[in-house]
Amino acid sequence: QVQLVESGGGLVQAGGSLRLSCATSGLTFSVYALAWFRQAPGMEREFVAAISRSGGNTGYADSVKGRFAISRDNAKKTVSLQLNSLKPEDTAVYYCAADLNYGRHAYTVASSDYDYWGQGTQVTVSS
Repeated sequence: QVQLVESGGGLVQAGGSLRLSCATSGLTFSVYALAWFRQAPGMEREFVAAISRSGGNTGYADSVKGRFAISRDNAKKTVSLQLNSLKPEDTAVYYCAADLNYGRHAYTVASSDYDYWGQGTQVTVSS
């Protein structure tokens, strides 16, 4: 059974930092591209960041570029998201997702392409 479990969310002041982690089990981690998405109240789920199977290729939404950093540890089967310089508009539930991807350096930003999802972790940024 595939499981993705996020942790690290919380309440932080604007300008602060958080580090989200996603522990996975039940899948061959190295053949999956990984991503983080977020969903704010009343909004659609949106792409935040992705990383290829190799870890050598990453992509970010324009709204978080330069502030967030995605990384993966294939030995520990985890994917992380470092959130810096947080803004109130970053407040959302953050989800990790896994996409079975045969392209070693590829990733997708479309949520519909992702095969497995975690339950989410809440990030709240106060002004």
